[in-house]
Amino acid sequence: MIPKLHYISQGNTPEAHLDNLQKACSHGATLVQLRLKNVPLDQVLIIAREARTITAQYDTKLIINDHYEVAKEVKADGVHLGKTDSCPTVARAHLYSWQIIGGTANTLEDCLSLRDKGVDYIGLGPLRFTTTKKNLSPVLGYNGYHLITETLKTKTPIIAIGGITVDDVTDLLETGIHGIAVSGEITHDFTKIEAFQKSLGASFNKEQHHTLNNI
Repeated sequence: MIPKLHYISQGNTPEAHLDNLQKACSHGATLVQLRLKNVPLDQVLIIAREARTITAQYDTKLIINDHYEVAKEVKADGVHLGKTDSCPTVARAHLYSWQIIGGTANTLEDCLSLRDKGVDYIGLGPLRFTTTKKNLSPVLGYNGYHLITETLKTKTPIIAIGGITVDDVTDLLETGIHGIAVSGEITHDFTKIEAFQKSLGASFNKEQHHTLNNI
């Protein structure tokens, strides 16, 4: 089962990404994505190993952005592939059978391609303008999500992304998406994880409840 809330790491340094992943886990995140850009592969591997150690303490799923080789090496729960990254079918042949593969989509055609390549979830966006990602694709808005989900009619979970706030969750769920991915809104205030989870109808696991109660 793909969790309904994905936290995508932010930070000015790899160490800041790890610190933010730790905070997300301690506040109840059930899935986090390590998203390091413009970092040498050997350093990504080092940071990913540390991220796996952190997430294992909380029983939180860890997704590695871009690098399926790293995801396999550290036994992360999966990999998220951007539109210019490796093909999901190539990654699938390399990864363990239990590892998750997600892919980025901006259009119906992207979604159809990812569905046919057997991804486990589709990250579709952006909802609105965001500064988190360079070379941002055209925004979809609520209508864009609704049109795509109505046409696609797929069992593959659709994860909305792109400048999402807690106030967006109800309207987004009505479009037919499965869940959301959030970066900036949570990085600025990790206590919002609980509000997002409640709005999504998701719950914390027991270990995370225990941790939260003892902070």
